[in-house]
Amino acid sequence: MPDVTPHLPALRWGDEYRSLTTSELRDHRTGAVIGVLSQVNAGLVRRDLKRAGAAGAALRSLSVREIVARSAVAADLFESAELPLADGLSQTASAYREQLAATAALPHALARDNQAKIASVLRELPAILRGLTRGLAPGALDHALAEHDGIPLWFVAQCEALGAVLPSNSPGVNALWLPALAMRVPVLLKPGNADPWTPLRLARALAAAGLPEAALGILPTDHEGASALLDGCGRALLFGDARTTAPWAGRASVEVHGPGRSKVWIGSDEIERWESHLDVLVDSIARNGGRSCINASAIVVPRHADAIAAALAERLAALRARALDDREARLAGFADSSLAERIDGAIEDALRMSGAEDVSARTRGDARLVAVGGTTFLQPTIVRCARLDHPLANTEYLFPYASVVEVADAEALDWMGDTLVLTAITRERANLESVTRSTRIGRLHLGPMATPTVRWDQPHEGNLFDFLYARRAIGRAGGW
Repeated sequence: MPDVTPHLPALRWGDEYRSLTTSELRDHRTGAVIGVLSQVNAGLVRRDLKRAGAAGAALRSLSVREIVARSAVAADLFESAELPLADGLSQTASAYREQLAATAALPHALARDNQAKIASVLRELPAILRGLTRGLAPGALDHALAEHDGIPLWFVAQCEALGAVLPSNSPGVNALWLPALAMRVPVLLKPGNADPWTPLRLARALAAAGLPEAALGILPTDHEGASALLDGCGRALLFGDARTTAPWAGRASVEVHGPGRSKVWIGSDEIERWESHLDVLVDSIARNGGRSCINASAIVVPRHADAIAAALAERLAALRARALDDREARLAGFADSSLAERIDGAIEDALRMSGAEDVSARTRGDARLVAVGGTTFLQPTIVRCARLDHPLANTEYLFPYASVVEVADAEALDWMGDTLVLTAITRERANLESVTRSTRIGRLHLGPMATPTVRWDQPHEGNLFDFLYARRAIGRAGGW
C-alpha cells in the first residue's frame, strides 16, 4: 500500500475531477483509510451526458481495427504493468490486488484470475466481435454504410454512450462493457463502492495503449446519480440484487444483470452416472468464490439427491476460509460483515422450517459464518430440500451455496423458472426439446460443462451489439 493516501478522481470523459464531496476507501480488516474517492452528484452526471457526442467523435477517430489492436496492448498493461493511479502515485499489478482485497475482500488469487479474464477479453476482441455481430467484417462499423457478402448494410447506434452501473462483488463483470469501445461507442461508468480500482486501472491501461481518454468516463455517485445515468443513456447495463434491479425490469434501454439462479440439471437418462459429473457440479457452485450470477445455486435431479448432496458437501468442505493473501485462498470474503451476518441469519431462519437440511453442517466442522485474518466469510453450504416450495430450494446467495432437489424430468423446467445459465446433462430427446424451446433460459450448456464456463462471443445475458445497434433497411440506386 502507498504511504500517501491517494485521492482517486472522477474521470469526466478523461478529464480528472477532484470533488469536494468524497468517500473513504477503508481496509475492511483494520479500518485504515487507503484511499479517498471523489463523488459527483446527479446534476454533474447529466451535464457529462450532454458531452457524449464529443466522446463518440473522439473514439470514431480510430478505426475498429485500430481500437482492437490498441486494446490488445492494454491487456498486457492492465495485467502486469505499473500504471498511474492518482496524486502522482503509480499502481503495480500486485498493489491493485492488495487494494481490491482491502476494500472488496477478494483473495489475491481470485483477483489475479479476474485480471486474466478481463485481459483475455481485451486480447480476444476480434473473435468476440465476430461472434456478437454474427460474422460482420471488422471495418463494417467504420462507416455509416457498409457491405457484407455483397449486401448493403446500415447499422445505426441506439445511443451516444453506453452507461454501466457496476457492482463490487467481482471485477470480472467489467469485461461486459469493454467490447462497446471496439464498437465505437463511448462508455460512462458508475463504479461499485468497494471497487473503483478496476475501472480506473482499465482506464489508465487503455489510455496508455493509445485509446482516446475522452472515450471513457468514470463517475462515482450516489443512488440519484446512478438513476440519472440509467435514465440519460440511451442504453445502459445495471448490475445488482433483486431490490436494486426491480425498478428497471422491463425498461428496453436498460439491460438488467440481477440474480441469475443458474442451475445444473441431470436428466433421468444420466442420473445413474452422477458421480462422473461431480467435478462439474463442484466447479459450477464454487468457481470464482461462488460470487457470480452464473454460479449454480440449485442442482436438479430426478433421484439420488441425498447422496449427491452428501458428496457435494464433502467435496466443498475442502474450500476453507483463508487469509486473503494466502496462495490457496479461493473463498471470497465480505467486506461488509453485516451483510454476511444477514445472509447467515436468513439461512438459519429458513432451516427452522421443515423440509430442508444443511448437509454441509455434517462435514464443515465449525460455523458457516467465520472470521479469518480480520475478514468475515460464509463457508460453502449445500442444502438438501425435500420440499420444492421451501424458500431455500430456488434462491441465490453471494457465496458457494446450492440446494439439491428432486424433480421429475417432465416437471423440472417448470419448477426451475427463470434461469440465467442452465447446464443440462441429458441426451433424452424430450428433455432436449424442452430446454431448446424454453424462453426462460438465458444461456444453455448441453452436456457436462460448468455453469461459469464463458465464451465472450456467446454472452450469457444479451448480445451487446444487438443492444447497441439497430439494423435499418437501405436501398441504393444504380451507380450510387
